[in-house]
Amino acid sequence: MQWIKTSIGRLRVIGFWEGVSFLVLLGIAMPLKYFLGMPEAVRVVGMAHGVLFILYIWASLQAALEHNWSWKRTLLVLIASLLPAGPFVVEAKLLRQKPSPDVS
Repeated sequence: MQWIKTSIGRLRVIGFWEGVSFLVLLGIAMPLKYFLGMPEAVRVVGMAHGVLFILYIWASLQAALEHNWSWKRTLLVLIASLLPAGPFVVEAKLLRQKPSPDVS
């Protein structure tokens, strides 16, 4: 569980589950509610997604502060949480990049 000890590791894990919960909410729970009259699915998945969304925002800000991200990078990571597959794109494009060396 080494990955959970770093802010980037936490962001990756939370981002994965936040992205999955958003896709399940949109792709499974919402159709169940509107096509089959089963609103319970949206209540359960929606609550889980809401909690994961808040954790994602928290983890993003924590990583941004800890790694001195630019406002642009931070904003891109935060905006990604509003898109159905956004956290997966963040993982692939932004979090896998090697950090720039510190100029001291």
